[in-house]
Order: sequence, then C-alpha cells, then structure tokens
Amino acid sequence: MVVPRSRAPRPIRPVREPATVAPPLAGPWAPDDRRLDEVELLPLPRGAHGPEDVVVDPAGRVISGDEDGRLWWWPADAPAGTPARSLAETGGRPLGIELDPRDGSLVVCDAYRGLLRVTPDGAVRELTGSAPPVHLANNAAVARDGTIFFTDSSDRFPLSHWKHDLLEHRPNGRVLAYHPGTGRTDVVADGLYFPNGIALTPDESALILVETTTHRLLRVDLPGGGATMLADLPAYPDNLCGVGDGTYWIALPSPRLPVVERLLPHPRLRQLVALLPDAVRPQPRRYGLVALVDGAGTVLRTLHGPRGAYWMITGVRQHGDRLWLGSLVSSGVARVRLD
Repeated sequence: MVVPRSRAPRPIRPVREPATVAPPLAGPWAPDDRRLDEVELLPLPRGAHGPEDVVVDPAGRVISGDEDGRLWWWPADAPAGTPARSLAETGGRPLGIELDPRDGSLVVCDAYRGLLRVTPDGAVRELTGSAPPVHLANNAAVARDGTIFFTDSSDRFPLSHWKHDLLEHRPNGRVLAYHPGTGRTDVVADGLYFPNGIALTPDESALILVETTTHRLLRVDLPGGGATMLADLPAYPDNLCGVGDGTYWIALPSPRLPVVERLLPHPRLRQLVALLPDAVRPQPRRYGLVALVDGAGTVLRTLHGPRGAYWMITGVRQHGDRLWLGSLVSSGVARVRLD
C-alpha cells in the first residue's frame, strides 16, 4: 500500500510577529569542534535519499528510513561504505523512529500513515492512522509502560508543504499520547509551533521538546501539559534523543536565517513568499550542527560541520562512544566518534 504523498496546499494565514535575532554561534555554540565534516557514511541504496532519523535496536542494527517509505538497516559495527539491507516498507514517509523498551519493536512516526509499530522481522502495523486526531506524526518518546508520546507537528499542512507551516508561524501543532492498552490517543499539550523532537526525562515526569518554527527548547510537565521555555536556540531544531542520564542531543538542520526572522513583522510578504517556487525561497544553510543539553537547557557540547560535508542533520542518536546522524537531504546515515 502506498499512501498519497500530498494534498493541495492551503493558503497560509500569517499573523504579525516581532522580528527575532538569533544568538550568535559563540561561547558554548562556538564552532571549535568540527568533526561533523569528517564523518563516516553508510549509504542507502542507489536513488534513495532522506534518512531523517536513526536508531540502534537491541540486535545492534542501525535503522533509518527514506523518502520513499522504506526502512533500512546496517550492523552498528559495519565499516564505512557498507550497503544497507532492507527491513520494511511503510508505504508512507517514516520520520522519527524509536524503540519500545518493553519488546524492542520500533515505533515509527510516519508523516502520511500516523504512528506505526514495526517488529524486528519487518512486519508493519498501524496504531493511530493518519486521520484526525493525527495529522503529521513527527517524533516520539516511549515510556516504560509503553505509552507513546509523539509530536503532531501541524494540523494545517502535510509534510510535503511543511515550509508553509513555518511561514504561517501559527501554533498549529501539539503533543499526543497513544495508550497501547486501549488504543486511545489523547492530547497532552497543544498550541505549539511545529513541535518536532521529543524525549522523556529519566523519571518520566516531563517531556523535553523543541519547536522548529520558534527555535525553542521546552519542558512539558506530565500529566498536566504545562510548557516552560528552557532556551532560545541559534538554529532550527528537528529531532532530539535522550542519552539516559538527563542529557539530550538535538539535531539542528540549519542555523537561523536572518531574512526569515526579518519577515515575521510582514505577514503579506510571507504570503507572497509562500507562493514562490521553493527554489527561490530562503534555503537552509549548508552547515552541520548538533548540540548536547541538560534538562535545564544548558548547552554542554556542540559539534559542527562548517563545510557542510554532512548537512541538514535531522536525526541524532548516541550509542556508546559514537554518534549516529540522519539527514533530510543525504543519501546515507553518518557516524562519528565522540571521544
């Protein structure tokens, strides 16, 4: 089954917002560690692109997806250049991929099919579907009891038109919770600006969350859903993952674009930009960036790739002394040592 990839985009309805200025890439954000320009690449098959997220399963398989709805894997200790092996096909577009701690199965956020479960042998089962209340499932965190907290990034635009949501700059997103015992999906928090990466705190009392549109790092308390801003990031964030010790890696596909930030007070101009072909709209910078933060939002470490050897980094996962990376534009996943 192949799920339709797009629907007609809606006209954006932007509101006037104050212009913002990004914090500089200085201090803990300074590009001192440039190892992201020296990564090892494990390629997807020829013609496949967009391994948006990456996870390592209990069998030691590194797993990622592609823009055509397929899931692939490599041995975690495979040498650079090792070809990918097929695991499953979702028929949609897999984005965030997480492990269920109860059985090691995969929980996949599919932009067009909703929340999926994929067993180690590649069987795919739909959990929520793509109809309301789930519109654009993006990234997930799985609690010890199997509850799946996940971001529903936009109730206005599909993945194929995600830039329209960013230009509109309205709180079209939310966090949902799927309960495997009942199959019920509840709203945890709403009124969010393209919520994306999400992770549970070690005691599962809160979620750590990023909003791509507002480049904010948030803490969302459970079960109430109250949100607290932890940091204003100098780049647009995507997926994030917990290390397990109360720290979190954030994938940052691009430093913030001054021209985009200056457009915020001008809703009519943003409407015009939304009508332009994508090739002439402001584009992400070709720059690799990930950051490690603690539960209070303090930046502990940043890794950079100023040459853009591996860029538009949308997924990050620590496994032992290595960091695995996914990218919206690359033809493979990347690996880099942390020592």
